[in-house]
Amino acid sequence: MAEDNITNQIISAAIEVHRELGSGLIEAIYEEFLSMELTDRNISFERQKIIPILYKKQIIKSNFSLDLLVENKVVVELKAVENSLPIHTAQLLTYLKLTEYRIGLLINFNVPVLKNGIQRVVNDY
Repeated sequence: MAEDNITNQIISAAIEVHRELGSGLIEAIYEEFLSMELTDRNISFERQKIIPILYKKQIIKSNFSLDLLVENKVVVELKAVENSLPIHTAQLLTYLKLTEYRIGLLINFNVPVLKNGIQRVVNDY
C-alpha cells in the first residue's frame, strides 16, 4: 500500500474514533480504539514499537517507542493535549529521522474537529 493511501486510511480511522468518543480522553484510550479501527480495516500496525537508537555507529537499547507504526511505513504519534506545540512536531520529526521512516502523522484528539488536529510530517532525510 502506498504511503498516501496508508495516511488516508489512518486519518479516516482516527476521524471515526473521534466521531464516536469526542475529545477529552487520555492518549491511551485513543490508541486502543484507533488500533481497533485499523484492525477492522485490515491494516497492519504495531503498537508501542520499541526502537533501538543508533548513536555514533553503536546501537543503544532504550525505552524509545513509537505509538503506532502502520504498514511498516507510517509513524503515528498520538496526543490528547489542549494545543499542539512545535515540540510535538519536532518530536515526530526526530522519531522519523532516528528510524529512517519517511512519513509521520501527528494526531491530537483533543480538538472539536479532528481535521484541525492532524499534521503530516515528512522526513526528507
